[in-house]
Amino acid sequence: MNNLSLADANPRLMSVRPVTDWREPSIVRIDVTLHATLDLAFQRRKIRPQGTPSRSNAKISIPVDSVWKPDIFVSEMTEDPQSPTVPFMSLSSDGTINQWKPIRIVSTCSLDIYKFPFDTQKCNLTFGPYVHTVQDIVVVPNSNSSVVTQSSQANYAKSKWLLGKVDVLSNNISAEEKEWSQVTYQITIRRVPILYVINLIVPAGFLVLVDVASMFIPMEGGERLGFKITVVLGFSVLLLILNDLLPSSEVTPILGVFCAVCLVIMIISIVDSIFISYMLHLSAVRPDVPRWLKLWVLKRLAFILCIDTAEVTESNAAGVRNTNKATSVVGKEAGIQNRRCLQKEHDSAEIKLLKKVLLELLMIRRHMIMSKREEEAKSEWNMVAFVLDRFILICYLLTVSIILITVVVVWAF
Repeated sequence: MNNLSLADANPRLMSVRPVTDWREPSIVRIDVTLHATLDLAFQRRKIRPQGTPSRSNAKISIPVDSVWKPDIFVSEMTEDPQSPTVPFMSLSSDGTINQWKPIRIVSTCSLDIYKFPFDTQKCNLTFGPYVHTVQDIVVVPNSNSSVVTQSSQANYAKSKWLLGKVDVLSNNISAEEKEWSQVTYQITIRRVPILYVINLIVPAGFLVLVDVASMFIPMEGGERLGFKITVVLGFSVLLLILNDLLPSSEVTPILGVFCAVCLVIMIISIVDSIFISYMLHLSAVRPDVPRWLKLWVLKRLAFILCIDTAEVTESNAAGVRNTNKATSVVGKEAGIQNRRCLQKEHDSAEIKLLKKVLLELLMIRRHMIMSKREEEAKSEWNMVAFVLDRFILICYLLTVSIILITVVVVWAF
């Protein structure tokens, strides 16, 4: 107990590295056990620095402030560590001093969230002296990687993260022609994805499926447009939730890319529904479909999509020709009857009544022919709208399928 009494006599000795030969470095052994990961930044560990010599012949507890302690710190630490006060250390008979202390550390960690929520992160805890070089202090691990991994997994608390392994690495760093000894614990943790799958991925998939199904709602009326706008609003809420769940990182997660692409294609489908509604409105205002629209949509685009529009086009063309011919015939007949009525002013009242009835019938026939022509033109506009709608649907399915397969492959590998 001579060293302790000497320290009590001269407190300045507690700040001096206790060695028999000042040319020999003090050996500090570090052991770490990870207990929990809180929000990917908080680690709990146990440190056992060893190496202060003593001449005692028994294992006793001594006050922490009664002996010299190495200036060990964590390089990645960003805040002062929080830990309960442990006022004693253990002094063994061979002069080794052991200290066990639980510490909660806030440290920096480079995140790679590209595979979120199936991502795996690697964070380092590097222990070493701040002032003393390798000539004064040599830091060595007390246990190898397998021992640290087993002890950490046995004590690891259940949370949003699963502990994979802990790799123990010893290395020296150099700066300004000096070297410092360090021990690095590389911690591999894997995110538990079930919470994000239930609250984010599954609802997003159902919304995309419902939006695809809404493409089969009839084009007439505004039901499809209102329904699709409701789906987009719900999907936007999911994007806000995703933004709150994602940590800050320079890497964009593949899930975010998937949601962004789905949102863009949803908006494009809404624009398509608006355009189709406008074309159906043109069928009443402008009966004839423009020739360029017939060429590019009813012929070329319909041929690419394997949609048969030849029968509708031919029947509409024949109907237009027939209605034009019938309209001209009816017009001629009405004109002839009018002239006859004017020429024969001395006809009886019955004959005049029959002629008026004939004129009314001819006008009714003409009106029916014109209505038929409008219906045929409207059906042609409907066919144009149908072809464009199916083109957007196929593009929608192809885009969603490609990005979905890409996301699954990234998550799997």
